[in-house]
Amino acid sequence: MITQDQLVDYLKNVSLGDLQSLITTLEDELGVTASAPQMMMTGPNPQTTPVEEKDEFNVVLKGFDDSVPKAKINTIKKVREITGLGLKDAKAAIENAPTVLKEAIPKDQAADVAATLKEVGALVEVS
Repeated sequence: MITQDQLVDYLKNVSLGDLQSLITTLEDELGVTASAPQMMMTGPNPQTTPVEEKDEFNVVLKGFDDSVPKAKINTIKKVREITGLGLKDAKAAIENAPTVLKEAIPKDQAADVAATLKEVGALVEVS
């Protein structure tokens, strides 16, 4: 005998076609009609509907963590290193945060840039 948790896990992962077959079998075996779930099954199958995955990301500097020693100075240095900006422009980017530092870059590159900035106390968001 299966547990209720096992049944719930099965139903979470079952395909829409298999679920429809299960409902038909239960209707036949138990002599009941399950009209509401059949109405729900007329929509698209979420497992077969393609989900578009983003392939370009932006790295947004939100500021810096005041509790980290020398966070502002180190963030300015990293922003200069990552963007090629001069000292004045890098400082302005931090002081006028939120600022987009990198636009339309691959996910792994965005994650690397964000990690580099977070190491020095920057507050960063990848979107």
